[in-house]
Amino acid sequence: MSEIAKLSFDGKDFELPVLEGTEKEKAIDIAKLRGQSGLITMDPGFKNTGSTKSAITFLDGEKGILRYRGYNIEDLAEKSNFLEVSYLLVYGELPTQKQYEKFSKEITTHTLVHEDIKKMLDGFPSVAHPMGVLSSLICSLTAFYPTSLHPNRSEEENNLSIIRLMAKMPTFAAWAFKNKMGHPVNYPDNSLDYCSNFLKMMFELPAEKYEVDPIVSKALDQLLILHADHEQNCSTSTVRIVGSSQASIYASISAGINALWGPLHGGANQSVIEMLEAIKADGGDSKKYLEKAKDKNDPFRLMGFGHRVYKNFDPRAKIIKKAADDVLGKLGVDDPVLEIAKELEEAALNDQYFVDRKLYPNVDFYSGIIYRAMGIPTDMFTVMFALGRLPGWIAQWKEMRENGEPIGRPRQVYTGANEREYVSMNKR
Repeated sequence: MSEIAKLSFDGKDFELPVLEGTEKEKAIDIAKLRGQSGLITMDPGFKNTGSTKSAITFLDGEKGILRYRGYNIEDLAEKSNFLEVSYLLVYGELPTQKQYEKFSKEITTHTLVHEDIKKMLDGFPSVAHPMGVLSSLICSLTAFYPTSLHPNRSEEENNLSIIRLMAKMPTFAAWAFKNKMGHPVNYPDNSLDYCSNFLKMMFELPAEKYEVDPIVSKALDQLLILHADHEQNCSTSTVRIVGSSQASIYASISAGINALWGPLHGGANQSVIEMLEAIKADGGDSKKYLEKAKDKNDPFRLMGFGHRVYKNFDPRAKIIKKAADDVLGKLGVDDPVLEIAKELEEAALNDQYFVDRKLYPNVDFYSGIIYRAMGIPTDMFTVMFALGRLPGWIAQWKEMRENGEPIGRPRQVYTGANEREYVSMNKR
């Protein structure tokens, strides 16, 4: 027998069913509350409101747990690769060898984009932010594949759109970078794996060949896995609510990219590098800034330490720390900004003040370091985040559509003027 929560208001009692998830999470179902009582709930930012039931990602911030479809993020990052994890998120199970080979081949087949898209790219000035370019190119796919606009498409048609997105996103992301740099674009090299192909499109120049470093490619693959999904965050919720109107998958993912663009969401790793550069510009004294971080009266805050969801530790940070060490060791980058990062990391892991408050370096700290070491500029960091988050967005859109969820329509508590008579302009 399911549990019941009771609400008393204005002399009346209302019974609300309590739902329980597979990980024993409990939620009060308020779907019928307004009809029964005339009341709505108020939850600014939806911090304590469940908008859906989902079988994709489980996150426990207090215990530092992150699982995709039941698989621990640690196991997936160590034993899997990004395409396999993408298949898991989108289709619900780890692929067999045959399924994986088919999935990989289909993606490889669709990496090229229509030549007219290059004309669109040429229309963006080099100062255009890469996220704006990326979201525009993704949304433009509705024009190149107009059948995607039909709300009642077959499973086969939807699957083709998914494959196209997975295949073309690296091409678009690399082209957004080339547009910023003022360089000619590179076409995909289908002889390479997903991450190596992306790196080659990013960094190869007409004047010199680019050899993909396997350590760098592996680190990127792990970073994409760690960012692949993170439950109902701002961008994921955006994808679902846009998709709930039966907007196409391309329009929905484009909306997710724009939500991720905001500095409070996808810009955290960029903020890390900007902080490190500010410390360098002030003389590079990391100890000074560690003391400033401890001073309650000082507005300075360490970027990339602690996490708003993970109250203990970020399980992704432990994984990517090794990748960061490997990349820095292999590339031998001589960069004073990265030296400051190492000093801050060492101090935070050993200083009792940070240890007691669980202010450990998080995934944004390490990802920012890795991207800088790779030669990726800071305003491309959010594009890299979007590249990793793509399979999660797709999985969430697909689940929402398959579950037949209603169009999203939050309520409000109106605080404006009461009814007023219209005043003609000559009397105002």
